[in-house]
Amino acid sequence: MTTATPEQFAAAYQANLQTFFSLAQTTFDGIEKIVELNLSATKANLEETAGKAKALLGVKDPQEFVSYQAAQLQPSAEKAVAYSRHFYDIASSTQAEFSRVVEAQLADANKKFVALIDTASKNAPAGSETAVAMVKSAVAAANSAYDSFSKAAKQAVQMAEANVSAATTAAVKSTGQAARARKAA
Repeated sequence: MTTATPEQFAAAYQANLQTFFSLAQTTFDGIEKIVELNLSATKANLEETAGKAKALLGVKDPQEFVSYQAAQLQPSAEKAVAYSRHFYDIASSTQAEFSRVVEAQLADANKKFVALIDTASKNAPAGSETAVAMVKSAVAAANSAYDSFSKAAKQAVQMAEANVSAATTAAVKSTGQAARARKAA
């Protein structure tokens, strides 16, 4: 039976270290994008608030105030929805990158494990064929279960994205209708 060499341990350590730094970089990139999004949203909000304050100072009667408030409802909702979508896109892309790296690592580990089983089976004593076949069958079943789970999880994420998109569109539409109804009243 073969044993691991110090070079193999070093190579495995190096690969794991690279994976760690790749995931850390992905995390920091996602955080950086979220910070940039928050800074630009805050800056835009401050500028918009200053403009709204000036506009409110020009309001002369209650009817004009109500009209102004109604006019602000939909743009505010649309901005909140746009922010949420952007935030969700950043989170989704970061998660997708994590998944890609983890899946690649799992595939590599699985390939190495199957190779180890094949090597061990060649050096196994006579009569152990049944045990080796059972181990290979268990590995195949585990891989099949993982693939099914992974596909189901991806479908669930796609459905969630579609539902979030539909709900967001409905919320913006509803807010717009409410704003128009207030203007008409």
